[in-house]
Amino acid sequence: MLLEQYIAARAEILMLEQHLNAARPQALLSLSGNLIVSLLVAEAVCASHDDVFKAKLLSSTLFMSGVTTVCQNLFGIRLPLFQGAAPEYVVPLLLVASADGNFCSGSSETSETNMTSNLAGSNASMSNINGTLGADIGMERILNNVRMIQGSLIVAGFVHAMLGFTGLMGLLLRFVGPLTIVPTMILIFIALVGPVLKFVEANWGIALSTIAVAVVMFLYLAKYNMPVPVWTPSLGFCIIRYPLHQVFAILISIILNWLLCGALTYAGVLTDDKTSVGYNTRTDSRIQVIYDNPWFTFPYPGTSLSTTTLISVLDSIGDYYACANVCRVPAPPKHAVNRGIMIEGVCSMISGTVGCGHATTTYGGNIGAIGVTKVASRQVFVCTGILYRLFGIFAKFSALFISIPYPVLGGAIVVMYGIFFGVIISNLEVTNMSSPRNIAILGLSVFIGLCVPAWARKVKNPVQTGHLVFDKIMSMLLENPKLVGTVIAFVLDNTVPGTPEERGITAWKVSDADEDAEVDRSLFIEGYDVYRPLMPQRFRFSRLLKYVPFLPYHRGAVEKEVDKNPQSP
Repeated sequence: MLLEQYIAARAEILMLEQHLNAARPQALLSLSGNLIVSLLVAEAVCASHDDVFKAKLLSSTLFMSGVTTVCQNLFGIRLPLFQGAAPEYVVPLLLVASADGNFCSGSSETSETNMTSNLAGSNASMSNINGTLGADIGMERILNNVRMIQGSLIVAGFVHAMLGFTGLMGLLLRFVGPLTIVPTMILIFIALVGPVLKFVEANWGIALSTIAVAVVMFLYLAKYNMPVPVWTPSLGFCIIRYPLHQVFAILISIILNWLLCGALTYAGVLTDDKTSVGYNTRTDSRIQVIYDNPWFTFPYPGTSLSTTTLISVLDSIGDYYACANVCRVPAPPKHAVNRGIMIEGVCSMISGTVGCGHATTTYGGNIGAIGVTKVASRQVFVCTGILYRLFGIFAKFSALFISIPYPVLGGAIVVMYGIFFGVIISNLEVTNMSSPRNIAILGLSVFIGLCVPAWARKVKNPVQTGHLVFDKIMSMLLENPKLVGTVIAFVLDNTVPGTPEERGITAWKVSDADEDAEVDRSLFIEGYDVYRPLMPQRFRFSRLLKYVPFLPYHRGAVEKEVDKNPQSP
């Protein structure tokens, strides 16, 4: 008996070791995306000069990515997925910051005495979490911006969760299609140029080098597999062929150009003038953040977007289908999709309470890695989530990545968001873009979305009805390119005659299959039971589940139970 227990315990240890070995590359693959999003959030809240704040923001981001990944794999869609910082939510924040010229540069209207009392009062806990004042922007302004984002994110997360909880996503997709979403995202991405230039302009040579290395490894060398030495308990040391350079293209590019900046700094090539833009190219320009940051930290509650929510939901649904295809399981049924969307929304609300400044979404790159490694295991991604929670608690880890030179980060941002922008545009492939109807809707919504806000900002008072409050509200709405473009695209797409296939609505319809449906075992290695939620067995056949959109209703099983017990109520 003791021998059998020892063998069983040893097998569990080996299984855990295998899961951790498979989880490490998945964790590294998503690191650059979380880093870039957290830095852009810091830019949006005017904390670009406060490196300690940025390190704490990254720690919160990594921790919440771990929490959301574990929740999604255990309670959500139950597919092997990684949940990371959502770039969709960052771009509107940057749009708000860029729309107001005094958003960051304006001086605080509050006196030093009031600021001190505020920080000592209701904001005391937040002040302790976020560190010291920035170089140019007072902490009061940063905290106010964080609180603004915090409230907006909680509301957006609530809407996100309700779409899954109530099953309204299916109804919404009858009216909102690719021709509404894509023009909106095009207008949003135009606002991203200014913040990215702040990183790139420090040294265009290093930035272009970062872009070039990533593009070469990700695109030009995509068809080649790199020999990688590995060790397995069964085979020992061996060489496998693996596209390591493609999977980790952005991360490898960051590391190589980081080392290049270090060599140039050591050789004295880079300027040591702290007032120069090029000073941020030096590897020692923000090295102090590593010493200033504590060894350990923990996200603290209280630190401190309709179209964006829909974009995130649609992106996640697409990733769910892609992951199911890679894992060779049936397409996710409606209840599983609703549950996944609900968990994402709930975790986005939690992200708002801990002051991350962004929601969470599914990372498609990790799905591609599943296809390469052939390891499609929920346990592996649960281990990945646990690793990210440890990353978030270990504050020095975040501080190290915050010290990366600006042009290296700028090049990585260009590559990452360039690919993401391409993914957004690819949503048009399900529409008929040879149709004059669709071409006109796309062009008009984007062009009007650019022209009207430009005119509204130029004349300053575009609406003059005599009612001051109404005029101010309408002026603010007209100055928002995203809102103007979205309204034009939505109205045209739903009023101009067109078939659902032509509009791309049919392609975005969620599957109605349930857990009792038969599957072709020659195509899939598992059936719909892979989406079975964690719930007590006695509740699985309740008639009430018919009215719960995020839980499966076993029609056949319920009918069998009724036949066995005809007298039961």
